[in-house]
Amino acid sequence: MICFVDYRISIIEEKSLKNLGVKIIKVPPCNNLYNAIKGHVDIQLNILSKIDKKVIVQKDISDSFKKELIKNNINFIESKNSLGEKYPSNIALNSLILDNYFIHNLNFSDENLLESQKNKTLVNVKQGYTKCSSLVVNDNSIITSDKGIYNSLLKHNFDILLLPPGDIVLDGLEYGFIGGTGGLINPSTMVFFGSLEKYAYGEEVKKFLKKHNVTPIYLSNSKLYDRGSLFTL
Repeated sequence: MICFVDYRISIIEEKSLKNLGVKIIKVPPCNNLYNAIKGHVDIQLNILSKIDKKVIVQKDISDSFKKELIKNNINFIESKNSLGEKYPSNIALNSLILDNYFIHNLNFSDENLLESQKNKTLVNVKQGYTKCSSLVVNDNSIITSDKGIYNSLLKHNFDILLLPPGDIVLDGLEYGFIGGTGGLINPSTMVFFGSLEKYAYGEEVKKFLKKHNVTPIYLSNSKLYDRGSLFTL
């Protein structure tokens, strides 16, 4: 299994991931972005198909990263436009992609990304940082702190845990997003950058995960850290 992470992942987190038997590919810095998110996975790429091992990457990502994708037999397309520092020019790829749904602020989705998802049910939300704001538990269950995403997905019969914002570390900003704190490495295991034991709403998250037969694994014993999600292929 291949796991995409921010190049600034801690030594402890990286060692913990490797102990789980995954291969790590680090997402390099994008100098078009502000420092807090310049290495965030969910800003610079997205998973289009796990079956086809296909991703979309922001068009200016380094050639060495593209070579790493090719080396690992990962298919990729590039975004139509470059990312920019300020919202909304930095959210073009930050969508929530599920088997049957594509969820984003559709006014700002990259054209090449949107074209790849046109056969799914498109759900428009105001929150452009859609993936940052959403931690996927399964294709019909998510955790979010965004009320707009919550209300929109309730209409599609999603099971959603709505949490208050805050208590998540993101250097340079007041707090980070729950969606950026980890991700599934298989349908029954979710890894976190940090520990739910150090999170104000950790008990609620653990109960929701248990309800869906998902076991949390902590990559470190720190507070939860927003590293821009963790994507696997």
